[in-house]
Amino acid sequence: MPSPSPSTSPPPSRLWRDRSFRRLWAGQTASQFGEHTAVVVLPLVAVVTLGAEAGQLGALRAASQAPMLLLSLLVGAWVDRWRTRTVMVAADAGRAVVLGAVAVAAFTGRLDLVSLAVAAVVVGTLSVFFDVAYQASAVRLVARDELVRANSALEGSRSAAQTGGPALGGVLVSLLSAPVAVASGAVFFAVSFLSVRGIRRTESVPRRAPGGSGVWSRVRDGWRFVVGDAALRAVCVASAAFQFAFSAATTVYLLFLPRDLSLSGAGVGLVLAAVGPGALVGSVLAARLPRRFGYGRVLVTAAVVGDGVWLCVPALHGSPAVTVPVLCGVGLVFGAGGQLVNVTVMAVRQTLTPDGMQARVAATVTCVGMGATPLGSLLGGLLAEVWGTRPALAVAAVGMLVSPVVMAVSPLGRLRRALPPGSGGSGGGE
Repeated sequence: MPSPSPSTSPPPSRLWRDRSFRRLWAGQTASQFGEHTAVVVLPLVAVVTLGAEAGQLGALRAASQAPMLLLSLLVGAWVDRWRTRTVMVAADAGRAVVLGAVAVAAFTGRLDLVSLAVAAVVVGTLSVFFDVAYQASAVRLVARDELVRANSALEGSRSAAQTGGPALGGVLVSLLSAPVAVASGAVFFAVSFLSVRGIRRTESVPRRAPGGSGVWSRVRDGWRFVVGDAALRAVCVASAAFQFAFSAATTVYLLFLPRDLSLSGAGVGLVLAAVGPGALVGSVLAARLPRRFGYGRVLVTAAVVGDGVWLCVPALHGSPAVTVPVLCGVGLVFGAGGQLVNVTVMAVRQTLTPDGMQARVAATVTCVGMGATPLGSLLGGLLAEVWGTRPALAVAAVGMLVSPVVMAVSPLGRLRRALPPGSGGSGGGE
């Protein structure tokens, strides 16, 4: 899928006239908001309502992230054989029920850390199914020449939800109550269920070969494909390095904001929300900059700027009137750089991957990259307990810069304005 030269005007986009894509995008947006509301609401409830310590918070976040490490490869193999609409609808329904049950437990005063951990594991598991499925669904529903635009829209929603969801959760926990905060995630999943369920286009599910291979054989095929491609290997290593360090930083950050900087729940929500506008800017830039300056140059530069801005966070002191504007600026820069990297990497990955392996490759990258997050969360909680939040946050911020170094010395850093032709248009279901 070579990109057009800068002098070539792209044809008018058909994307937003496509009813199936609009429903996918709307459902994915609601689902991402529900997922990322829950990701931060549950830890905030643990800290603010149940008085969880740093180690307990790290363990809770690790429990919610463990399914990405343990199940992503299997989920990718299964989703490649199923209709993605069915997978997404089932995942939405399950998560809505689980969070509804947690909200009831919180309302009746029966909520405890064990209940939160169980709910976090179940929601995390179903989120792996949904996230792998929507990425494969985009490839099945959208024409190849519209994939960059589709990914920009989907990744824009995801990145906006990564901050908009936590910001909403922080405000709800602070101003209303824990049951309302948890229930908000259930409402988002219900909205996603209704939207995705309305997709009517028949998917082109990759054909199964006669006497098709088993699940583990398909998992190995996806793994070998990623390992055999130097660019995809670099995506995995860079993603793992970033997610490990960022997960540690986030765990410490959720303690640092209310306890060291004395921010209220609303203040925490505002700071977290600042990443959202930055992510929207990054989505717009991702549709233009790689084709103008080259994919590799954009990837490395965006990662260095977006991740490097975290280095100033541990040094912050003062009243919220001083720290909140600075932290919002950090969030804006981080959101723009991170989103630019996310969309560009996804375009590279999908271009190099056959249709019949999209879910498996997405799951392999998720397993290697996001699978490192439970370990990062545990490390962040441990470092905060032993060293304190400021030193722990500084170490995690330095660790985030490993990712752009990996990209710079790999084939990703040498990508030009046109992506190399891959096997993305071929079948290859087995």
